[in-house]
Amino acid sequence: MNHPNFILLYVKSPADSAAFYSRLLGAPTVEASPTFAMLSLESGVMLGLWASAGVEPAATLPGGSELAIAVKDDAMVEARLDAWRSAGAQVLQPLTRMDFGYTFTVADPDGHRLRVFAPGER
Repeated sequence: MNHPNFILLYVKSPADSAAFYSRLLGAPTVEASPTFAMLSLESGVMLGLWASAGVEPAATLPGGSELAIAVKDDAMVEARLDAWRSAGAQVLQPLTRMDFGYTFTVADPDGHRLRVFAPGER
């Protein structure tokens, strides 16, 4: 069983937020683009800072966030969706190929987001 290993926060400016969190946590920025920055936390968890204007599916609450689980490949993404759909999870985003990889998003009973993805080739 995979456990959450990414924390994604929706922010106005990924660059400004990355600089802030890097200073605050002493964590290096390991990826940066105009719409996304990622820091590697000492625990092994990755902190992603995603420009709120480009989040898909669009966030409905200010300050929204999600737990993300990276898996090995596309087949694992599809298997996890089938399992979670069978368990009654509400699908917010069907299987979708995005610039970071193959993904889907579901909601828990309280509306919190959980994303599973297989990273794309860079």
